[in-house]
Amino acid sequence: MMQARARTWFIELSRRKKALILIIADVFFTVLALWSAFSLRWGVLYIPKGDEWYLFAAAPFIAVPIFVRLGLYRAIIRYIEIRALWTIIQATTLYALVFAFVLYQSGVKIIPRTVSPLNWLIVMLLVGSSRFLARWWLRETYFRLGGGRSSTGYRKKNVVIYGAGSAGVQLASALELGREYRPVAFIDDDRLLHKRKINGLRIYPLSSLSYLIERHQVSDVLLAIPSAKRSRISELIRLLEPYAIHVMSMPGLSDIAQGRVTVDALQEVDIADLLGRDPVAPDQALLRATISDKVVMVTGAGGSIGSELCRQIIPLQPLSLILFELSEFALYAIEKELNHLLTKAKGSRPIEIIAVLGSVTNAKRIEKICKAFNVQTIYHAAAYKHVPMVEKNPGEAVWNNIFGTFRAAQAAINAEVELFVLISTDKAVRPTNTMGATKRFAELILQALSLDAAYKHQTRFTMVRFGNVLDSSGSVVPLFREQIARGGPVTVTDARVIRYFMTIPEASQLVIQAGALGQGGDVFVLDMGEPIRILDLAKRMIHLSGLEIKDEDHPAGEIGISFTGLRPGEKLYEELLIGDNVSETSHARIMRAEEQVIPWLELEKMLGILEQVTKDEDFERVREVLKLAVSGFVPQCEIGDLLWNRKDATNL
Repeated sequence: MMQARARTWFIELSRRKKALILIIADVFFTVLALWSAFSLRWGVLYIPKGDEWYLFAAAPFIAVPIFVRLGLYRAIIRYIEIRALWTIIQATTLYALVFAFVLYQSGVKIIPRTVSPLNWLIVMLLVGSSRFLARWWLRETYFRLGGGRSSTGYRKKNVVIYGAGSAGVQLASALELGREYRPVAFIDDDRLLHKRKINGLRIYPLSSLSYLIERHQVSDVLLAIPSAKRSRISELIRLLEPYAIHVMSMPGLSDIAQGRVTVDALQEVDIADLLGRDPVAPDQALLRATISDKVVMVTGAGGSIGSELCRQIIPLQPLSLILFELSEFALYAIEKELNHLLTKAKGSRPIEIIAVLGSVTNAKRIEKICKAFNVQTIYHAAAYKHVPMVEKNPGEAVWNNIFGTFRAAQAAINAEVELFVLISTDKAVRPTNTMGATKRFAELILQALSLDAAYKHQTRFTMVRFGNVLDSSGSVVPLFREQIARGGPVTVTDARVIRYFMTIPEASQLVIQAGALGQGGDVFVLDMGEPIRILDLAKRMIHLSGLEIKDEDHPAGEIGISFTGLRPGEKLYEELLIGDNVSETSHARIMRAEEQVIPWLELEKMLGILEQVTKDEDFERVREVLKLAVSGFVPQCEIGDLLWNRKDATNL
């Protein structure tokens, strides 16, 4: 009890008073060390005589200024590290040398030569050991009294670190000094390390995790393998899944090396790691071909894909980047972010960021922008893409996805833009919903404009088709995270639903590279890897949050899964190809699809009819035109327009 009070009293002292206490202690240590050196040398308890007393008075007067100059009193004792020992060795060595000179110039007779090295060794041991003893003594009390509570007010969580390499050791040291986590053990796959210890923490095999969880009430496993490939991390996550323990990971080595994060900046497991898909290094020549030293415009620049395209474009050094966006807030957010990126970039020439509010259906505005800034490359990411929302508002989807693309393409032709890249979707293949049908119609427009000999222009039109991207605004991943945080249930439409997934950065890089490969009218398909069952994804996210699934086998679980049924227009699985004609390109993950094209004269007539029936809000005719143009379009539901289905729609 008295010790706890003493520790609390010391912790609450001001920095100056703590330094004064250390100085007083060092004064005592220097005197004690000198007395001990004489006593050890003579073999008896030494008692100074005559003029020898002034040596004991001189010792602290020499030592303290040296210790002050070398920073021994600036260190925070409870956070002191092993490398501080080198500073202590330097300070005590310098003191011992100066004092030895004073000692042998003092005129005191019969001073043995061994006194000086003994004095140096003892004072170094006393000063050094006192610091580390105080570190242990104070840190234990500091955490027990509340300093060791986490930011949420709870005691530190016991955690296991997976990976006993240099990264794991650094992480353990950093966490020991923090307030959130207390490492209790390492887990490593190397059998030679098992049963060994690092900094007092024992190394176990993965098979011992259940024992560690039970013995230490471990709440989290921290992955400390920042250099591991994504496929390896995915494998580890699968091994940890049965334990229903919260899994977190260190940031990647590149982020640590570039100073963007620290070693202990733990983060939730990247959902991309669940895919086990290692990205292919991009072809820098393809990346730069249509961007470097060019004026680039991105429509829908504030959306999930559009904003990531902008982030990927900035390092490629365009002359200027035009952000075209309908949402004022989204435009403000991406402009602010990109300007911040530019301020952090070192050694790169300035890039002009131009933020423009507007709709892609306004052809004149887009044409004026393209001509005013001499736009050379357009990435057309603007689209309405949420399937259920589009089913409720089919007219707006037709205007935005079809006529927005058509008018943006016309503007690009009139302004002599070199390249126009349409961001398409796998839902355009044999669509069962309005969104997919409108996106396929948009593809048909660009294909027809490219291949029609009578429609002469210089613009190359390219389409890039891919599936779901992780963490996009329409992805199930953020929805599942939100539902898990709320305590569930996690909602899955159907147990059989499977989807292709890709990270937003990888998709954006591939879009840029595919654009450079296009010759005109090309439909490129990205290699999405293996499809994933949405139900499996939900289960893994629940387990990795440290929670148990609540079902018939586990009625005491925390998070349930409920099945809501397929939404209007939703498919059990998506496809990337309409036909079987596909050819490889120079890039391993980009394929060229050879698909049926509608001649421009025929498609132009369809566009005229579609425009009129959309204005009339005759959605039965709209659907007929879409079915006529889009191969394989088989609607799964009735017309879902909100006004169309109201009994009093004619009176609105």
